[in-house]
Amino acid sequence: MITALGGGVGAAKFLEGLSDVITGENLSVIVNTGDDIILHGLRISPDIDTILYRLSGMIDVNKGWGVRGDTFDCLSALSRFGSETWFNIGDIDFATHLYRTQLMQKGFTPSQVTSELAKAFGLKEGITVLPMTDEDVETWIVTDEGEMHFQEYFVKRKMKPDVIKVVFRNIEKALPAPGVMEAIKEAGVIILCPSNPIISIGPILNVKGVGEALRAAGARVIAISPLIGGVPLKGPADKLMRGLGLEVSSAGVARLYRDFLDVMVIDREDALEADRISDMGIKPVVLDTLMSDRSRAAKLASAVLSEI
Repeated sequence: MITALGGGVGAAKFLEGLSDVITGENLSVIVNTGDDIILHGLRISPDIDTILYRLSGMIDVNKGWGVRGDTFDCLSALSRFGSETWFNIGDIDFATHLYRTQLMQKGFTPSQVTSELAKAFGLKEGITVLPMTDEDVETWIVTDEGEMHFQEYFVKRKMKPDVIKVVFRNIEKALPAPGVMEAIKEAGVIILCPSNPIISIGPILNVKGVGEALRAAGARVIAISPLIGGVPLKGPADKLMRGLGLEVSSAGVARLYRDFLDVMVIDREDALEADRISDMGIKPVVLDTLMSDRSRAAKLASAVLSEI
């Protein structure tokens, strides 16, 4: 079994490529839920949904999120009532959030809801998507303009306030969702997707027992840097790392994972960082990590699997 950890657009692209190249092997994906937010009375899980949409073929490829061909009539109608509409939710996307919220009101856990959604979207047999925890965890960003939910910082404020601190609210109560620990312990290889190390991978690693399980894992642990030339293709990884006083580089990302990481995949533009990664006791692998289309994502996934 292959187990992957991640969240966001980069993870979804990589997982799509990975699903294209694995044959006869199960894939378990442990997904960040710290980005979850309640808007318009609905529970929204952006990282879970982006991965479900991508793996089911529903994704809007141009945007990297949302549903292909979606319309925004409901959001437009909500604006008449003075509702805040800064978080773009399409009409089909609204249905996902309505269904999730209805199930949770009936007593379903997030992991049970995710399983139901995966069935409805027709994910390929052998692929299991797991939320990192069934507890409510929210990522909040402390900035020079005050504390705000990550989605407000990222979407509404467009990453403009300077970052001072990142807080995972309620993380101390978060236990791994059913299947998470088993996915790590039974994995033949563990892959940290090219995801933001602070707000996509970070919350997963802070769930009780997950970090320890990775350190004790018998499987080879491979991470893919989300940075190319020291810059993320999408999202605020550089701003968050810089705000936290961390080195903004693939070597800086490797340093965050050094206590359990075996292999660090970096882009050719960052090849000069290979020696510093090697000095940490981590094997550096230099590849073309730009996933501009599905075939390139599959090529990257094949190259990563060759490091097992």
